[in-house]
Amino acid sequence: MGLDTFGDVTVDREGTRESFATTLQHIVAEGILADELGIDFIGVGEHHRADFAVSAPEVVLAAIAASTTRIRLGSAVTVMSSDDPVRVFQRFATLDGVSNGRAEVILGRGSFTESFPLFGYELDDYETLFEEKVELFSLLRGEQEVSWRGTLRPPLDHQEVFPKTLAGALPTWLGVGGSPESVVRAARYGFGLMLAIIGGRPERFAQYVDLFERAQAHFEMSNLPVGVHSPGYVADTDEQAMEELWPHFRDMHARIGAERGWAAMTIEQFRASVGPQGSLYAGSPETVAQKIAKTAKALRLTRFDLKYSAGTLPHDKLMRSIELYGTQIIPRVRELLTE
Repeated sequence: MGLDTFGDVTVDREGTRESFATTLQHIVAEGILADELGIDFIGVGEHHRADFAVSAPEVVLAAIAASTTRIRLGSAVTVMSSDDPVRVFQRFATLDGVSNGRAEVILGRGSFTESFPLFGYELDDYETLFEEKVELFSLLRGEQEVSWRGTLRPPLDHQEVFPKTLAGALPTWLGVGGSPESVVRAARYGFGLMLAIIGGRPERFAQYVDLFERAQAHFEMSNLPVGVHSPGYVADTDEQAMEELWPHFRDMHARIGAERGWAAMTIEQFRASVGPQGSLYAGSPETVAQKIAKTAKALRLTRFDLKYSAGTLPHDKLMRSIELYGTQIIPRVRELLTE
């Protein structure tokens, strides 16, 4: 049972936008609270735009590592297409060392494209960049000499990469939003499958879990983990959660939708997403726990990560949500899964 944040730039109690520095400091405080509550994992996303404060997740995670002892630390996600696999491995291996073996990485394409022109990559190479870089990263995980050749990056010839991780293998997941090819890719490289479910019925992703299991058998892999990343928010009652979340969720949807041609979200659509068949895990602790347990059973999950940040939702509200998640939802989910 984990948490994810994209580092959304928040507002204070008066509704004034906070600085990037304040938002980053809040994320560290949220990670420390999660550790104190016994939450298993915190993931920090990577973005390169004004509404998110985190462009270097590993730095934020290292700050959290310095003040925590047990919580696992990872990305959500690392945009592999516009990064270098060697540097990604080195940064997370370094995080693994300073956190005493608590690092992991979730690789993905990312849901935005700002990083491509920022780092000099062509969107025309979108598919090739991801495939080649994931392949190289899979070799680096072996922590031995690597020889590799692709078409968009200089080759490696018997190169060894440092530092090594504490356990000799960096836990790695592949973030998948709905591509069967990526599901198969995760099995081929021995990565965990992290399903990003942000719309529709979560149960519809059962077909991807089935495919992942068949692909594991084909590639002679076994017992690779399956996780889900979905947005949500917890308050003391269902009504309070929806009242507090709605304006921030609506405005975030409108801001991104204006770039992508989405229609404005209606309150009816929001309520449907929060409802039993939707993918927004918002409500009281009991409501959210019941919904998580239902998803965990349907998709045979190893892990569930609640994406707890939601647009400009203030830090104090996020802290209360994390508190309820750790103290009430996690024990209740585990109880429901033993029934």
